[in-house]
Amino acid sequence: MTTTAPRTDAAPAPTAPGQTTTADADVRAAALTRARARAAGAQAVPAFDRLLELVEGERAVAVRNVPATLACFTAHFPRHPVLPGVLLLESLTALARAAAGPGSWHLAAVRGVRFKHFVGPGDQVHLTVEVSRHSPRQTECRATARVGDRVVATVRALTLAGATTTREGTA
Repeated sequence: MTTTAPRTDAAPAPTAPGQTTTADADVRAAALTRARARAAGAQAVPAFDRLLELVEGERAVAVRNVPATLACFTAHFPRHPVLPGVLLLESLTALARAAAGPGSWHLAAVRGVRFKHFVGPGDQVHLTVEVSRHSPRQTECRATARVGDRVVATVRALTLAGATTTREGTA
């Protein structure tokens, strides 16, 4: 009796409607993995471009350049492009994580956020975060964003919680 190895150059067998092949399952699994990575914190747009100063547990300073090619500018707003405040807040949060030091930190609360001026394409935003309270479970920071000499946003209290901290309403 002779056995032959399966041919790798053969065309895949046709499938009935609603039936999936291994290749389809692989494509869906890869897409799901990419979506999970994005949700876990992998960012298409970096939170900041250059870290200028870092003293863990005390202070951090960084720069974020705002290119005109960001996708958000097409809809926010077409005739007067403005960087969404949530993206500026995301940059400040990422810098606060760096200032908090090693460990896995997640955003727990934000209080006293003030957006004072617009940030647009071509601006270079200087981000500053100062740690006001720090413990292994929680870090609280004050944050400021400037374009040139003008303060564009401030955060009175940006609170990060450690990964081991339980959230309210959980066991």
